[in-house]
Amino acid sequence: MNEPVLNLTHIVKNFGQFKAVDDVSLSIPRGSIYGFLGPNGAGKTTTIRMILEIIKPSSGSISVLSTDSALKVRNRIGYLPEEKGLYKKMKVWAIIQYFAMLKGMDKQTAKTRAWELLEKYGLKDFGEAKVESLSKGMGQKVQVLAAVAHEPELVILDEPFSGLDPVNQTVLEELIKDMADNGQTIIFSTHVMQHAERLCDHILLISGGKKIFDGTLTEAKASIPRRVILETSGDTQTIEQLDGVISVKPVEQNSAQDAATEWLVEIGEDVNPQDVLRHCFEAGISLNRFEFSEPSLHDVFVHLVGDEAREHSAP
Repeated sequence: MNEPVLNLTHIVKNFGQFKAVDDVSLSIPRGSIYGFLGPNGAGKTTTIRMILEIIKPSSGSISVLSTDSALKVRNRIGYLPEEKGLYKKMKVWAIIQYFAMLKGMDKQTAKTRAWELLEKYGLKDFGEAKVESLSKGMGQKVQVLAAVAHEPELVILDEPFSGLDPVNQTVLEELIKDMADNGQTIIFSTHVMQHAERLCDHILLISGGKKIFDGTLTEAKASIPRRVILETSGDTQTIEQLDGVISVKPVEQNSAQDAATEWLVEIGEDVNPQDVLRHCFEAGISLNRFEFSEPSLHDVFVHLVGDEAREHSAP
C-alpha cells in the first residue's frame, strides 16, 4: 500500500491562551481529493499553514511527502493561500510561467504549460492581458492555475471557491477533478458543503479547532440516521412505535384545517424504508408523499457539530 501523502499526529496550535487547533490527527491517502470542512474560524487555515510550515505547531508532528518538513519538498507542492494576490503589471501568461519557474520548471516548458492551461480552462483570450485588467473572479482563476502549473504531487487550496461566480466554480471543480485523474493529491478547505459533496472522497470535519469526523463521504453519511419524508394528515403515532424508527418530527405544517403535515422519520441502518411504507398502508394512513431522503453532507455536519454548524455552515 502506498505511503500516505500527509500525516498529522496530535497537532496542537496555541496563540497565547487561545487553542486554534486541538489535538488533530489524520492521514491523507495518495491520489485522494480531501476536504477540510468547517465554519469560518474552525481552524482549517491554521492547520494548512502548519502543514506547509508557514507556522509551526505548538506540539505534535507532521510528515509531508515522506519528509518531516514541507520546505524540503516545496517544489512538489502547489499552494493557493486564503489571501489572494498577483503582480498586477504582469501579463497573465507570464505570471503563470513565473510561478512555475519558481517551482523548478524551465522557462520554455513553463511558458508552454501556461498557454496550455489558459486554453484548457477558457482563458486563452486573456493570456496577453495584464493582471490588473482582470475581474476578481478571473484573477482568482489565474492564481489557481499559477499554483498548479508545475504539476505538483500535492495541491493545497485554501478556500479556492470564495469569490467565484457559479460558472467559474464549475471550472475550478473541473480542474480539481482533472488533477485527481492525473494522480495528484488535492486538499482544499471550504465552509460550503456542496463543493465537498461533489468532489471529495475523504473529508475532515473540524469545529472549534477539534476534529469532529475524519473519513470517507460514505462513512460520513452513514454516521447519521437515514431519513424518510412523508406527507399525511393522518395520525403518525403508530409509525413512532415501529422497530428501528428513531424519531418522527414535523418538518412543515400547513395552516389550513385538515391539511397534510410533512414529517421527517429517522430510521436505523437495518430498517428498510419500504417497511415504513407498508405499515402506512396497513394502518390506513393516507399519504400525499413518501420519499426516502439520502442525508447531505450539510445534514451530517449539522448533526455532528450542532448549533454552530446551523449558524455558520452555508447551504
